[in-house]
Amino acid sequence: MTNEPILPTIQSPRDLHGLSLPQLERLAREMREVLCNLVSCRSAHFASNLGVVELCLALHQTFDFLHDRLIWDTGHQIYPHKLITGRYPQFHTMRAKGGLMGYPNPEESEYDLFMTGHAGTSVSTALGLASGDALLRPEEDRWSVAVIGDGAFPSGIVYEALNNTNRFGRRLLVILNDNQMSICPRVGGMADYLDRLRMNRVYSGLKEEVAKVLGKVPLLGDPAERFLAQLKEAAKAGLHGGMLFEDLGLRYFGPIDGHNIGLLRKYLRMVKQTDGPILLHVVTEKGHGFRPAAEDPVLFHAPPQFERNADTVVKMKQSSSRTFTHAASAAIFKHMTAKPRVIVITAAMCQGNNLERVRDTFPDRFFDVGICESHAVAFAAGQAKAGLRPIVDVYSTFLQRSFDQIFQEVALQNLPVTFMLDRAGLAGPDGPTHHGTFDLGYLRAFPNMTIMAPADESDLTQMLDLAIAHNGPCAIRYPKGTVPTIDAERAPVERGRSDVLSCGKDGVIVCCGALLEECVAAVRQLRECGLEVGVINARFVKPIDNVAILRAVRECDFVVTVEEGALAGGFGSAVLEVAADAGLDSSRVRRLGIPDRFVEHGERGELLADLGLDAAGIAAVCRTMAGDRRDVLQPFSPANGK
Repeated sequence: MTNEPILPTIQSPRDLHGLSLPQLERLAREMREVLCNLVSCRSAHFASNLGVVELCLALHQTFDFLHDRLIWDTGHQIYPHKLITGRYPQFHTMRAKGGLMGYPNPEESEYDLFMTGHAGTSVSTALGLASGDALLRPEEDRWSVAVIGDGAFPSGIVYEALNNTNRFGRRLLVILNDNQMSICPRVGGMADYLDRLRMNRVYSGLKEEVAKVLGKVPLLGDPAERFLAQLKEAAKAGLHGGMLFEDLGLRYFGPIDGHNIGLLRKYLRMVKQTDGPILLHVVTEKGHGFRPAAEDPVLFHAPPQFERNADTVVKMKQSSSRTFTHAASAAIFKHMTAKPRVIVITAAMCQGNNLERVRDTFPDRFFDVGICESHAVAFAAGQAKAGLRPIVDVYSTFLQRSFDQIFQEVALQNLPVTFMLDRAGLAGPDGPTHHGTFDLGYLRAFPNMTIMAPADESDLTQMLDLAIAHNGPCAIRYPKGTVPTIDAERAPVERGRSDVLSCGKDGVIVCCGALLEECVAAVRQLRECGLEVGVINARFVKPIDNVAILRAVRECDFVVTVEEGALAGGFGSAVLEVAADAGLDSSRVRRLGIPDRFVEHGERGELLADLGLDAAGIAAVCRTMAGDRRDVLQPFSPANGK
């Protein structure tokens, strides 16, 4: 056997077919080395990808996914799949602007069918593919395969899909990748059930022998026939794992070792000879092959850039910057300490929302419901109705999954539930599946809802004070970014009141949220051009400050609104609505925000600059609004008499 690297020779999954089992195992080691090298360059999803290398190889050696269908649920474990589907030469660009996306992307490869970034949808989409193929191409024998982790498996939509597999599931394979983890340790009854199945693996031989005996039990006449039939089914239920899935109509196989390529291939080939729907239970280790990641899969889920020596982390890049997430966590902790009725709910994002201290200090008032956002919101509504003050701490993009519960259970009932929306705006390298750009558009539509956007930590802390005291639903949105320092005199936060930082005779910038620092910097640039532009920190999207907004539109030569969210239905739209309702001319209002398209991945600063939402872009629009008069645009100096 040659010692030349195998991975560079893999241009498509078809190149795997000629590899022996030892060669596949060596390829798996090479792939893990590439994954480790990537994280030495930039932060990326790591432990989950290390855990599916063998599964990925076995799948692609067994199926032809240019013909068959493959959906990776959640999608952040897509890296091994990308390495063997022709993207190894570009792999070093992963999560960098203009490079490979950290999730499946149909624009990159025909092996990627959906851009999956949220959890739990794979079974539904795979079943839809199987149904479509059965209707349109019944002569083609195509398998649809969904790979879903045990952390995503408790999502409600999974059971909605499993409940419907019996009609079009003949060629449906659901692979349950059980690594005992979500991003943090998984929770709930399904986790306990999977634990029991995993521990029962030692009885697999006994099950086979009992199954043989049961198969020989004769069925006699009534009533003995009924008794023996019931005895047979009772024995099956006691000895055969996976009865929950069997009762839902899926044939259950496993659990099997997800790092044994030979065993995986054996079971996958057996599955291909069996009519579905089928659930194959595969047990893997998150972080497998890199000891630090296996020992601490929470830290190494998406670790910062690190240096290593073999399987030892030498140095991990640490940021000393205080982020909005840290500020929000501290504010929540303060209220949990002072007010026994305040509780916090998260949907498998304890680490992402920096809630470990809250969880450890107040275990009875901390609720991690798993990747079940709809349940989280309805659960919060019940707690609020009972007299508690729940805080739902969730990423903006994931709150979309609970739209109907926000409407029916919270807003319609006018219950005091506080939504802390982390990663609102541009989520950086995670890309379009994770950008929190749509929250303003759908939350604004709900009566009773108060919506706030802090510019800094002082705003955020005071806004949470207000939300906890307010007898109605509130949402506070903030980005994934460093908390800025605003060098200006600030007014205290009052519901529905903005904060006027400065006035300007030429125009005004009205900022919604954390881009206030960029707006202030833009004003400094404009002052050098001879333009006097004021800045308003809007603070509230709903109720909007009608007084300050109408005064600005009525008295200023131009108004520029700035928001890190979708323009459609966002803060700028609210300003235009206020002006229109008052009968004012809104032609001098220009909205800056995220246009009607999905934004690619990249560092947040890069994306803001591309969208004209940095200081230079904001200043450029203000200059255009002020007019192209050369004497106005010349820098101020005594020589030109200005």
